[in-house]
Order: sequence, then structure tokens, then C-alpha cells
Amino acid sequence: MSADDHHSAYLAKTVAALTPAGRERVDEILDQLGEAAGGRDELARFATDRKAEADLGRTEITSEPDPGQMLTSDELNDLTASFAWIRDQEPLDDVGDWANAVVALLTDELHAARTGAR
Repeated sequence: MSADDHHSAYLAKTVAALTPAGRERVDEILDQLGEAAGGRDELARFATDRKAEADLGRTEITSEPDPGQMLTSDELNDLTASFAWIRDQEPLDDVGDWANAVVALLTDELHAARTGAR
């Protein structure tokens, strides 16, 4: 997501706070997302970038522009709903916090897509 948005610090904090079990769970979630992406390159790249962040424990590694900025409104809606479900159902608190940070960023991105502020 955009480095200058107000939720980037929140994502960075949650990524840094992932436990080893949390990192493993995030990898599982993002592997599933990557597989579900099919031929949608930006969606697969979104999953790859988030996985790299979780694996390294920091958010400064993603490519520019972030693939979240390239997703359609429908893809952003679907991702937001998926990560909200993960946030609400995940038993690991650190993974739930991370999913909530991703939801916040996706919500910002969806707002930007709808208003043309990208």
C-alpha cells in the first residue's frame, strides 16, 4: 500500500509483532490467496508482497507502486471482505491484528479508487 497513507505505520507495527506461529499462519493465508489469484497478476503480486513483509518482519520491502494500487474496485472489495473475515475468525491475536491492518489499508485504497485519488 502507499507509503504515505496513515495506516502504513499500523501495518508495520503488526508485521513486526508477528510471532513465529503468526508468521507461519500469515504465510499459509497468503499462499492460499496467491493460489486463488489465478491469472490475475496484481492480486498474486499483492499476496507475494504481503508474504515477503511478514517473512522479513518489516514493510519497506514492497515494490513500487504497490500492487494494491493496481487492483480493481471489485478485487479490493473481495480482498477487504476476505481479510475482515480472517480478522474476525483468526484465533491468533497477532494474525488478527495484522489482518485488521490490511483491512484498513485496503479500505483506504478502495476509497482512493472510488474517488479517483490514486
